[in-house]
Amino acid sequence: MVDNFRAFVAEEAIWGPATATHSRDRNTSAVTEGEWKSATATYTKEMDGSIINEGACGYGDLHRASYGKYSASLSTMLFNRGITCGACFELRCVDHIRWCLPGSPTVILTATDFCPPNYGLSADYGGWCNFPQEHFEMSEAAFAEIAERMADIVPVQYRRVKCDRNGGLRFTITGNSHFYQALVTNVGSEGELMAVKVKGSKTGWIPMARNWGQNWQCNVNLKGQPLSFEVTTSEKITLTAYNVAPANWQFGQSYEGKQF
Repeated sequence: MVDNFRAFVAEEAIWGPATATHSRDRNTSAVTEGEWKSATATYTKEMDGSIINEGACGYGDLHRASYGKYSASLSTMLFNRGITCGACFELRCVDHIRWCLPGSPTVILTATDFCPPNYGLSADYGGWCNFPQEHFEMSEAAFAEIAERMADIVPVQYRRVKCDRNGGLRFTITGNSHFYQALVTNVGSEGELMAVKVKGSKTGWIPMARNWGQNWQCNVNLKGQPLSFEVTTSEKITLTAYNVAPANWQFGQSYEGKQF
């Protein structure tokens, strides 16, 4: 059981209408349920049994991002320098008759944070996130769906699954006149994004660079222009959402597009 408190800043959400188109690279396939792999899991104790803090993916209040109760921090091997942010994993507790719940029920989690290594401790006693361990630090509520809360650490099996989201992709806009950043949340399908582009009414498509987690940036002044977005998942599925934000969009607000 690990205490893990981080500050967060909640942002006002304004959802707007949008249209979308989809395309798929014919040489790739969508994420499907793969083979079960072995890992370990612990949980972080929060007041309401779920993780609500910002974390290394930059999601802010995880309840507003719809990830709160079913979220996890990933070890270095799984986090992949933030590329895995937003991906979904199915977990089940195995091979521990005392701590695993009967029948090995499963829970589906979203990757929302990084579990840093602690090389001062051994991998089986506190250094669970040390490289090359594969480890999930879960919310307490999610952990309790597969194992007894009294357990410190349990063996688990995991696999990647598609993310099933309610509503559309959400784009939270921050920055200033010379620095434009968009946080993309509530991503369905693979959950993780590999590329994001933005388009104003006076511009072409502008590639955005990953700042950190699922925060994407560009150095273009887009003020006063309605904004469209093109996002591409790790499986090269592309969604184009037109007119997500109106011309009078404001920094610190969020806008909803379509979903995969």
